[in-house]
Amino acid sequence: MGMFDGKKGLITGVFNKQSIAWAIADRIMQEGGECGFSHMPDKPDDTRKKNLRRLEKLTDGNPKVKFVQPMDVTNDEHLTALMDRCKSELGQVDFLLHSIAFALPSDLKDDTIATSRDGFKLAMEISAYSLIALANAAQDVLSDNASVLTLTYFGGEKTVPGYNVMGVCKAALDSIVKYLAHDLGPRGIRVNALSAGPMQTISGRGAGVEEMLGLYEGMAPLGRNITHEEAGNSGAFLLSEMSSGITGEIMHLDGGYNSMGAPGRLIDRFKEAQAAC
Repeated sequence: MGMFDGKKGLITGVFNKQSIAWAIADRIMQEGGECGFSHMPDKPDDTRKKNLRRLEKLTDGNPKVKFVQPMDVTNDEHLTALMDRCKSELGQVDFLLHSIAFALPSDLKDDTIATSRDGFKLAMEISAYSLIALANAAQDVLSDNASVLTLTYFGGEKTVPGYNVMGVCKAALDSIVKYLAHDLGPRGIRVNALSAGPMQTISGRGAGVEEMLGLYEGMAPLGRNITHEEAGNSGAFLLSEMSSGITGEIMHLDGGYNSMGAPGRLIDRFKEAQAAC
């Protein structure tokens, strides 16, 4: 018997096989859960429908996948249509995964102080407010005692140069998690965030993940980086009844990196490098 047998839910934001959202969804379906998926709409002139095709490569033929639907999180009509699809295909849903973030490349490349006004508004709406919009739209389809999970990063808690405006958005997202946990708590609905360390994902590569991987490996108490399998396991745990007493929590999955106040064993590598010069 699987951990998600008889459970149904909505997964947003899967881009490709390397997406953390896919690692979580895949584990849920392995454990018996049924999922509906939303994806970023393709542009009207994109006859190849690249966003849809990427997702269908992962979902086609899987009996646990109940539907795939485009959804622009800045469009309330899209949100309403998605929830109507959930009602018709799934009925009440037991879990909801929010994995949506975006900032203009020009704003990500620039120092935070140079963030454009319009770019800031766009990044905050898609990367932070979208959790409020999605949770609000889903209230009628979320079952009592359901679980809501979003994906965040340590750059919302501490300054991570290069993460820039997205770090500001993640700080807002972390706060939203706690306020939504309060709002939805009377129904037993839990709201949490998974804060994963750097991984080889589309968003990770955009934030300079290669440099961060070496830093985490050197500093983290476990002396290594996390895996997609671990991200899938941790996300599935937070969306399951196994975490029924946890809400308003930012759970770190980073080998313990966030607990360090000094370079730790990384300093030994530095000393060895100096000695070799």
